[in-house]
Amino acid sequence: MAVGPGDIRLDGRRAMVTGSARGIGATTMQALAAFGAEVHGCDKDPLDDATAAVDVRDPDAVASWVAGVGPPVHVLVNNAGGGFHAAFADLSARAQDTLMRENFTQVADVTRAVIPLLADGAAIVNLTSIEAHRAAPGYAIYAAMKAAVANLTASLALELGDRGIRVNCVATDVIVTPGIGDLDGVRTPLGGPGRADDVAGAIVYLASDLARFVTGTTLHVDGGNAAASGWRRDAGGSWTTA
Repeated sequence: MAVGPGDIRLDGRRAMVTGSARGIGATTMQALAAFGAEVHGCDKDPLDDATAAVDVRDPDAVASWVAGVGPPVHVLVNNAGGGFHAAFADLSARAQDTLMRENFTQVADVTRAVIPLLADGAAIVNLTSIEAHRAAPGYAIYAAMKAAVANLTASLALELGDRGIRVNCVATDVIVTPGIGDLDGVRTPLGGPGRADDVAGAIVYLASDLARFVTGTTLHVDGGNAAASGWRRDAGGSWTTA
């Protein structure tokens, strides 16, 4: 059977998005709603009443939010996360724990809390980073936790597959958001940096029936940076690794 426009509609589906007050999370909320979903977002620092005040690092707060949304849940987007630059040897145990809780533990906790509410055929989309797939000096723990999320994604795709629940990642790079510094002059194989709606579009795809046979994988939204693997164009337009 050929796919059609209806396969990307999300009418009658309930979605949950973490870290939804700004940037990719806020844009994803808007995109899911535009395709018909009932969307529930949370953020530790919400900007309005449309987003619940929840610190996803607090399991009790997560449990309260999840209970308030209630079943069935058809889409879960684990977007919350964050990091900072620091050499591995300079990280304190407390700073390391913060990075681990911010980028892995809360993803596992939120997902575990939502699983009992998921409808058969639901979709989980976890936000990771290109740093999950390459060395990241100055961001070693952050990158390791993003890699852990990618591995968790693959494992959950198998554990939940008998219910038709699909679990995938979106790995981003050089996306312009309020929390990112100046990206003017940043180049990718597709040109300049990406936008939050580039990521939101990928998430909507993975949440929709267009991706009904896609699970356990990572979709890179990085302008081709992962494929480039260190290659770049020089001033004359030729590809080089120098």
